[in-house]
Amino acid sequence: MDTFERAKKIRLAIFDVDGVMTDGSLYLTDGGQEYKAFNSLDGHGMKMLQRSGVELAIITGRTSQVVAQRAANLGVAHLYQGVEDKLAAFHELLEKTGGDPSACAYMGDDVVDLPVMRRCGLAACVPAAPALVKQHAHYVTDLPGGGGAVRELCELIMQAQETFEAQLAPYLK
Repeated sequence: MDTFERAKKIRLAIFDVDGVMTDGSLYLTDGGQEYKAFNSLDGHGMKMLQRSGVELAIITGRTSQVVAQRAANLGVAHLYQGVEDKLAAFHELLEKTGGDPSACAYMGDDVVDLPVMRRCGLAACVPAAPALVKQHAHYVTDLPGGGGAVRELCELIMQAQETFEAQLAPYLK
């Protein structure tokens, strides 16, 4: 099955944070405060995808108030932080939402993401991902993590589901 066919079935899009929603850099102050830079285009892509009927989730290994704020700003209903076992979080999310793994997209950037990538309907990664991760991805974005990769995947899903034009229509009046 090709990527576009896989994207047609997606009802839940799940994103890692570091290296996917950000460029992977970790900014830490001497006081332990953490800073992350998010791409506004990615955020708007997530909002459009959600408005098109696809639920959003984040599963990340780190815990950060910044991520909680970003998730709240984007209306992400399902946030899992400090996750050591992403597959367990994925199964919990499926149980909570009544979702089917084949109707889930997951975007990661490292080997810790492979257990979920190998079980979801559409596995995506960023270009900086290790070769092993790319081998298990159905789609490797052209754009980098934190630099439009999330938006690229969101648009791909909307195009496959024929909802992209409707999401753009309010801006083309």
